[in-house]
Amino acid sequence: MLEILQDTIIDSIKLLPFLFVAYLLMEYIEHKISDKSKEKIKKSGKYGPAIGSLLGIFPQCGFSVAATNLYAARIITLGTLIAVYLSTSDEMLPILISKAAPINTIIMILAIKFAIGMVYGFLIDFFMNIKNKNKKEESKIIDLCEEEHCHCENGIVKSALKHTINVFIYIFILTLIINFLVEFVGEDTIKNFMSSSTVFEPAIVALIGLIPNCASSVIITELYLSEIISFSSLIAGLLVNAGAGILMLFRINKNLKENVKIVALLYVLGAITGIIMSFIL
Repeated sequence: MLEILQDTIIDSIKLLPFLFVAYLLMEYIEHKISDKSKEKIKKSGKYGPAIGSLLGIFPQCGFSVAATNLYAARIITLGTLIAVYLSTSDEMLPILISKAAPINTIIMILAIKFAIGMVYGFLIDFFMNIKNKNKKEESKIIDLCEEEHCHCENGIVKSALKHTINVFIYIFILTLIINFLVEFVGEDTIKNFMSSSTVFEPAIVALIGLIPNCASSVIITELYLSEIISFSSLIAGLLVNAGAGILMLFRINKNLKENVKIVALLYVLGAITGIIMSFIL
């Protein structure tokens, strides 16, 4: 047990500089293009799902929350909102970078999330015809970067450091759990359990992705990097992982029934996509 703890501490500490650099870059991007991104999605019109999906894959603090505010004000369509949710992936990118994941793998994941978000967004808008029914109303955009998550007013260095510490704790705990399971249960046993029903594994992982906390994307990414879940399950979990956007949806959109339907739709799209990919890949 002492050896497992020691290995976990060493492995986790090695990630600290990479995590910090990744978050520092993300904070810089957020400060430079966040307001421009919000303005672009406001003016996106019928191209909303494409623009929303494209902007969603960039590591911006609180973009899914900004999109949620815009939807609550009926400035953007449901298709655009879902496109943003599907393309957003919270802590996935910095973890993949810190773990030195192959660049082609990272690009492929981002490309898949962008394409799926855009396609589903356009289909939703086509079938529901939301664009012609919505009324534009004024809504105050709550900037998650200032009020909920990043505390960016303290500067990008402090904000990046806060992110790094928080995610480091998640990674350490999860790595410790995984190492204990691998040691005492056996890697083959764990893999067999997770893939005992290959068809439903993406659906199970998608449930984890629905947790509106950065821990969910950390867990999913770590499980994939540890080769415990498949690539299709990774995609399913990351597709539904909309960060704090879902929390904000229930906070500011007063229609509880509609909110539940949106979350259910998000889950179904992510789970079905993962299941289909498990047959293809």
